[in-house]
Amino acid sequence: MPQARQWSAVADRVICDMRAGGESWAAIGRALGLSRSTVIERGRRLRAVAPPPPRPVLKNEEEEMLKDPNRPPLRAGHPLTWGLLTDEAFPEGEIT
Repeated sequence: MPQARQWSAVADRVICDMRAGGESWAAIGRALGLSRSTVIERGRRLRAVAPPPPRPVLKNEEEEMLKDPNRPPLRAGHPLTWGLLTDEAFPEGEIT
């Protein structure tokens, strides 16, 4: 049976710092010599998050359209509505 990996504080810091800098999980894995899935799992436990994507720049007519209460619905995954779901970091609390 394989042994559990012993994570060092240095590796944890690399994961958090690189992810906060916008690096991909694959790039972090290459830097540490680990698989992408291993780094993803550890990053989730550490709550290492990437910076939020930049908000789309709206044209004046788009802003006016969004203010209209009778406008048609936005398409699925539209950056304005999807951002409401994805802008916040992981909820605080104990990971089980």
